[in-house]
Parts: sequence; C-alpha cells; structure tokens
Amino acid sequence: MRLGPGDDAAILRLGDGGQCAVTVDLLTDGVDFVLRDTDPRRIGHKALAVNLSDLAAMAARPLAVVVALALPRHGGLEIAQQLYEGLLPLAEQHQVAIAGGDINSWDGPLVISITALGEPTAAGPLLRSGARPGDRILVTGCFGGSILGRHLDFQPRVAEALHLQQQYELHAGIDVSDGLSLDLGRLVEASRCGAIVDVGRVPIAAAAHQLTLEQPAGPTPLEHALVDGEDFELILAVPPAEAQRLLVHQPLLEAPFPSVPLTDIGEFVAHPGLWQRDDQGRIHPLAPRGFEHSFR
Repeated sequence: MRLGPGDDAAILRLGDGGQCAVTVDLLTDGVDFVLRDTDPRRIGHKALAVNLSDLAAMAARPLAVVVALALPRHGGLEIAQQLYEGLLPLAEQHQVAIAGGDINSWDGPLVISITALGEPTAAGPLLRSGARPGDRILVTGCFGGSILGRHLDFQPRVAEALHLQQQYELHAGIDVSDGLSLDLGRLVEASRCGAIVDVGRVPIAAAAHQLTLEQPAGPTPLEHALVDGEDFELILAVPPAEAQRLLVHQPLLEAPFPSVPLTDIGEFVAHPGLWQRDDQGRIHPLAPRGFEHSFR
C-alpha cells in the first residue's frame, strides 16, 4: 500500500508496478437522500457521482466500480432497476465499468454502497498533504444551498481534475463533500499548515441566496457557502505564479468542460488553523464547520 486512510482514496501498489486508487461511499435513506421524496434514478446518479468525486480529488482516472445494495423487501426490484437507470449514464460518460457487486433484501431502508477503482496519472495522485505556505487556494464552481437539488444532480469534476493535474502544477487537493470550511480544514491539517480565506471572494451559489430568502432568520448566503457541504467542488493548493496563469486562462470555461470557473479565495500560510479575512483586511478565526456523522 502506498497511501492508506486519511485521503479521498487509498493508493495501492500493484504487482506490475502500477498503482490503483480505491474509494468507497455508503449512502443511506434518511441521511443522504429521502427515498419517499426522490426519484431513485437521482439517487443512483448521486451514489456513483460521490465516488467519482473522490477519484477527482486524487486526480485519478476512473476505471471500474462494484455496487452493493440493501433493498427494501417491498418494491425493491423496481427500486434497483431505477437506481441503475440513474447510475449507468454517468458510468458511460466517464467510461466506468460496472464490474459487479451484491444485492440483499431486508426490512430496513435503502442502502447503496459503491466501491470505485481508479488509476493515477503519470503526474501521480493529488494528495491532501501537499499544500505549502504561500500557495493560493483555488476552487472550482460555487458553494452553498446544495440541498435544493444540486446534492443529487451534481457532476463530479473528474475531467477537470485530470486536465488540471496534467497541464498545471498543483500541490494538493480535496473535494468539498462536507462543507467548504470543514474540508479546507482537513486539507490544512494533512498539510500541517494553515489557511486564510478572503470571505468576500468565496463564490456563492444562487441556491444559497434562495435559502436565505426562504429562511431569513437562518444562515447568511456566505454561511451556507462555508458550511452546507455536498457541493462536490474541488479545493486546490496552487503555487502563486501557476494560480495566476490559471486565473487568466480559465481553462475550465472552455469546451469540453461545462463552463466551470476557477476562483482564488485566499492563501495557505505557515501558522496552523483556519482564518477569515474581511474586505477591510481584518483577520479572525474561521471555525471548520460542516456535516459530520454523530454517534451516541
């Protein structure tokens, strides 16, 4: 094993000298989706997409997946068919083989677990641990309000990550599954450094503004962007000169990419921890918050 737990995927050494990226995600009714309110096709899409997003975070090319289902006894076969109807188009898009899996029926809720296998590029896997003081924090896309639908329908940034890793110098990366601030906190912890986020630069999704309009007493759009999670965008640590080149060229706005902007939201620093900088240049601590599973 070259890389074990603690990153978005493990990296295994193969007997022929090659490497394999391995990741798994388990989704459950009531936590990651609500089956009674959701077309199972969208659930199937999400179940595969979250795994592909982990491979994207490692800049690994997807190869194959295995799928395990625990299906409700009542209506389970129809649910399984619809899950695959949602899963297969995304697999075809990324040329991913459905290599097998397992199916069980039970009296509990729907559970779907997918294990994905990928291949790092010649540039090597992109790790969480490579950020250096002075690197810029670049992100793809925008953040917040994913619960209004994007958490089910997002497109994993696989092609984008592969292109950037092969054409530009990147030091570290992670995908935003649990929250921009929480996942950035994980990256700086792995890299043993800190980060200052210029909060005025954080790209906020229209859905985050919509949530605030619907719930005026709740979080602000910025708070949604920093905390909501399930955006499945990328956070990248990029050397300053290379970051400037990326921002000028904006390579992900061109075909074949679906017009994905890159935004500079701050810098990595030597002092540990997360910090936020306002428009007046004042710096305050930034709590790494987002979704975390709880246990009793």
